[in-house]
Amino acid sequence: MNDDPILKVEDVEVTFTVGRIGRRNAILGVAGVSFELRRGETFALVGESGSGKTTLARAVNGLQAISAGAITFEGQRIDGLDRKAMKPLRRRMSMMFQDPVGSLSPRMSVGDIVTEPLRIHGFEGRDLKDEAARLLPLVGLPLEYADRYPHQLSGGQARRVGVARAIALDPVLIIADEPTAGLDVSVQGEVLNLLNELRERLGLAMVIITHNLHVVHHVADRMAVMYLGRFVETGATQAVFGAPAHPYTAALLSANPEPDPDRAQNRISLPAEVPSLLARPAGCEFHTRCPWARDNCRTVAPPRVALEDRSLSCHYPLKPGARPPRRERP
Repeated sequence: MNDDPILKVEDVEVTFTVGRIGRRNAILGVAGVSFELRRGETFALVGESGSGKTTLARAVNGLQAISAGAITFEGQRIDGLDRKAMKPLRRRMSMMFQDPVGSLSPRMSVGDIVTEPLRIHGFEGRDLKDEAARLLPLVGLPLEYADRYPHQLSGGQARRVGVARAIALDPVLIIADEPTAGLDVSVQGEVLNLLNELRERLGLAMVIITHNLHVVHHVADRMAVMYLGRFVETGATQAVFGAPAHPYTAALLSANPEPDPDRAQNRISLPAEVPSLLARPAGCEFHTRCPWARDNCRTVAPPRVALEDRSLSCHYPLKPGARPPRRERP
């Protein structure tokens, strides 16, 4: 694996303006996050809905402007580039969107869909039928599927078509937003295996956005847990799963479906309501939901703590197997 990162995200912020004219407010959708990605590596972004995962992915792909920080792709600074300047770079990075069927045009055949990137980027000189014949077998679809339309596909088949479209231009980076959303469990496994196979065969780097922790455990080398637009814990996937050090990470992992009833009883319950981005809590932003919160958590923002196999923002990192303190009933 090449040690030089394909992608560097440094202290990136994304700001949105909301409200009516005369009463507008600025909110941080992504609040100063950083990570690097190397060829052949998969990095997962994890968190509840609204945590900023998709916003960050769109910023990396140039679909969302950033308000601070820097994004470097293959050694070139890309934040701030206009659409024309980004177009040749998008041959090297592809994005897979959430809805496997809805992301495909209902008026186009599968063959036209998977070769559309070639037409958009000026490769009309290639034989598009030959290109479809190259791409469909790579994702496990027979060539006769080239004449079908999205309404004739299952969810898993539609997702495979989306993967074929994503690799049409031989990219080095794929950003996959909820690649298993809406799919049956058995089909999810097939799609994840396909992505792993393509990563190894084509030497791809991948960013996976998901709230499905089974997906992360199956495909990701490293992961970042997002809360209110910030990374609260990052590290090697196996290390984080084995011993989460941030209370939010521990709560997410404990909520993962567990067939063992004894282990399922160890779930960490959190208040359901996530604070509004318009009214971020003082101190540690997770303290309003954290079972381990102490007085200083309510007033002092936690430092970034570097451990042996990860980093996190927490005043009191958890020890392996930590359980929430018991609260006395009033």
